[in-house]
Amino acid sequence: MSSGPQFHKTRIAPTPSGFLHVGNVLSFSITAALARKTGAKILLRIDDMDQTRADARYIQDIFDTLNFLEIPWDVGPANADDFEKDYSQVHRLDLYNEALEKLYDSGLIYGCECTRKQLATQSCLCATRQMPFDRPDVSWRLKTDNQTVLHIKDYSGDIIQTTLPSEMENFVVKRRDGLPAYQLTSIVDDLFYGVDLVVRGQDLWSSTVAQHYLASVLGEERFADITFYHHPLLMESPGKKLSKSAGSTSIKFMREQGKTAADVFGRIGEMLGINGPATNWKQFVEKMLYI
Repeated sequence: MSSGPQFHKTRIAPTPSGFLHVGNVLSFSITAALARKTGAKILLRIDDMDQTRADARYIQDIFDTLNFLEIPWDVGPANADDFEKDYSQVHRLDLYNEALEKLYDSGLIYGCECTRKQLATQSCLCATRQMPFDRPDVSWRLKTDNQTVLHIKDYSGDIIQTTLPSEMENFVVKRRDGLPAYQLTSIVDDLFYGVDLVVRGQDLWSSTVAQHYLASVLGEERFADITFYHHPLLMESPGKKLSKSAGSTSIKFMREQGKTAADVFGRIGEMLGINGPATNWKQFVEKMLYI
């Protein structure tokens, strides 16, 4: 075990809205490597709050992929049935609603009926309209202040001082369908499970900042103690990150084509420009310069 920073728990947190691809495997492998390096346990946390997209096939694919690639986890569901019975986010709805009630009582939210399409073409005026919160198809948005300085613990040991990015201005905490939004559920889950190391892609930096802002509004000072590691992304093409619709890079597709775990890690290595073979996630991450 390294003499560097030590942590209690990190997590692998896929969303079952599509079959997992090589980009997910990159993140999972880095998480596993940092966990073993820092003494952290790995929690498998599946974000299935959006029940309309959380297809049973995609939930099963998470277990199939992790087992196929022998990527370990120490805490959480052993299989899909175990997940549905004890670990689905629906079992923590009371915790999410408690946080939403706290925001409601604070007076720092407003109702919004704008769709994403509308927001892309026009300004949102809902903050001044005092729309009823219980009106159908109304989301709850947080009244944000982009001047507030936030302090984020980086894996390098630095404390990054930043403010809320413009794309996260007045972000949604409760969706139009009445369910708690990702930024809120992620905070609640990480605190509930005692996570103190979060590994995620660089594309989620704005989410990291938004979650720190939301945690401060909720009075959850413990969230500021979590360390974050943001890794580079695999790109489908220059400027375009991988999506779950990219079938040829899905692990399910590669497995059905007779590819081995070594083939998967080899493909990721090629995409990253890493030379030399790697037959498993341990060998793969050893070749990465930023671990």
